[in-house]
Amino acid sequence: MSFNPTPSQALLLFGLLAAHGECAQANVMPAVTKADREALENAKLISVEKKGRGLYLSLSDAGWNWAAGNLSAELPPAHLTLHEMLARLGEFLEKNDETLAAFIGAKPKEKDEPKPIAAKRKSTRTSSKTAASAKEQKPGKTTKAKAGTGTERKPGKTPKPRPPSATALRKRIEVAYLALTGGRKNESVRLARLRRELSDLDRTVVDAALGRILKGDKKASLMRHDDPNQLDQADHAAAFSPAGEPFHIIWIAS
Repeated sequence: MSFNPTPSQALLLFGLLAAHGECAQANVMPAVTKADREALENAKLISVEKKGRGLYLSLSDAGWNWAAGNLSAELPPAHLTLHEMLARLGEFLEKNDETLAAFIGAKPKEKDEPKPIAAKRKSTRTSSKTAASAKEQKPGKTTKAKAGTGTERKPGKTPKPRPPSATALRKRIEVAYLALTGGRKNESVRLARLRRELSDLDRTVVDAALGRILKGDKKASLMRHDDPNQLDQADHAAAFSPAGEPFHIIWIAS
């Protein structure tokens, strides 16, 4: 007996297709319902695997075949543009005798984080300057003052601390993430909670680190939350919006 996915189930299949056929359920937007997931799993179009405390979804061969033959399948009304784009893609593949699998391609390898060479040099240079300054300072001249004379020097402005290096920031984010999940990975954490955990850092510093994650990180990823009913004012205020598209959630894989 053939199985005809509903519009929302078809959207889930195409969402996995866009992720090269597999990804964590938490990365699929709109949020996956249990009914749709189980229906597709029972129809052998997807496989579901438990990873940590989350689920990992993969298109089966049957799922790939269904997607290749149904690029013009009906989708929810809110996704009319995607429906039209997929239909044009189907026409292009047929006209050029190409396969959907060749068009999607293999999942790219994740890039390793760059080594913090610049940060190390800066640290060494700062240490050298501090040592040189200590040698030049004459003992007793600036710190001694007679008691009760009122000649003690007033402390100057406290210098603003330098932001941590890119590697140190990435580590801080992961430590904060694990503190919020009870030491577990493969869980979604709202940026509103993460920012509160990193409240000692300027927002611009945290945003710079989130931007690096968005460009490509070995384990971490940012996600959007498309259901406004599940977002509160704190979520909107804490969103990371580098190009006008807000991200509300961070995920770190094991």
